[in-house]
Amino acid sequence: MRARAAGLALGYAADRVFGDPSRFHPVAGFGTVAGRLEQRMYRDDRATGIAYTSILVGATAAAGLVTERLTSRRPVVRTLLTAASTWAVLGGRSLSREAERVHALLAAGDLPAARRQLTHLVGRDPSELDADEISRATVESVAENTSDAVVAPLLAGAVGGISGLVAYRAANTLDAMVGHLSPRYRQFGWAAARLDDVLNLVPARAAAFLGATLAPVVGGSPRAAVTAWARDAGGHPSPNAGPVEAAFAGALGVRLGGTNTYGERVEHRPALGDGPGASPRDIDRSVQLADAVGLAALAVSVLVALRPRRRQQQRR
Repeated sequence: MRARAAGLALGYAADRVFGDPSRFHPVAGFGTVAGRLEQRMYRDDRATGIAYTSILVGATAAAGLVTERLTSRRPVVRTLLTAASTWAVLGGRSLSREAERVHALLAAGDLPAARRQLTHLVGRDPSELDADEISRATVESVAENTSDAVVAPLLAGAVGGISGLVAYRAANTLDAMVGHLSPRYRQFGWAAARLDDVLNLVPARAAAFLGATLAPVVGGSPRAAVTAWARDAGGHPSPNAGPVEAAFAGALGVRLGGTNTYGERVEHRPALGDGPGASPRDIDRSVQLADAVGLAALAVSVLVALRPRRRQQQRR
C-alpha cells in the first residue's frame, strides 16, 4: 500500500512537471487498438457494443492485475510502475496548458486562433463564438476534465492500484471515442457511455465537493458553490459534469451554461451559478481552482491508498 501511495504521488508530480508524453502516449496507443477493433466488430446494436467495451476494458484491467501480482514482492518496481501508470492516465497539466493558451490568445485579441485552440478542449462548434462564449466553454471544460482526468483516475488508483488506473482510463477513453449520441454510436456506444457514467459517479461529486471547499483560493464562497451545485446541477444533461460545473460556477461567481452547437445537434443547457457570464480572466481563475482541486484529490487518494495498511496493522 505504501508503494501504491508513493507511486500516485510520484506520477502526479510527473504530470505536473511534464504533462502528457509527447510521443508514444499509452492512451493514444490504446485508442489505436480500440479503433481497429471497432472496425472489425462494429454493429449498430447494444449487444455488440457491450462486448466491445468488455473486451477492451477487461483486457486492460487484467493486464494491470497481472502487473500487480508480478511486482507483489518488489515494492520499488511496483512504485515505479504505479508512478508511470499514474503519469500516463492523468491529464491535469495538459488541461491547464490548453486553457492557458486559449486565455493568452484572447488576451492578444486573436479571436480566430482562440477558436481553433478551443477545439483542443471541447467538441462544440467554435466558429461563431465570441470571447465570452469561448471563455465559458473553456471554464466548463476545465471543470469537467478536472474530474475526468485528475480526480477520477487518482481515486481509481487509490482503490485499485495499477489495474484501477488503466481500467478507468480505458473506459473514459472509450466514452470519448464511441460514447456520444451520434447516429453511428447511439447503440454501439451505449455501454461505454454508461460505464463511464458509473465510474465517475463518486469522483465527480468528490471533485464538486473539493471545488466548493477550495473556493476561497479564487476569492469565492463555499456556500455559493454548494448552493449552485444543489440547485443547478440536476438540469445539466450529464449526471457527472453537472455537479462539477455547477460547483465551479458557484466558486468562481460566474454563470455557466447556455446554447452549445455540436455539428447539426444543438443543446440548450440551463444556467449554472449566479452572476455575470464567464470572461477571459475567469479562465486563469478556473485553472487555479482546478490545480488546487487536483492537489487535494492527491492528498485524499494517498490517504485512501494507505488506509488498508493501517487496518492490517490494527489487526496484528
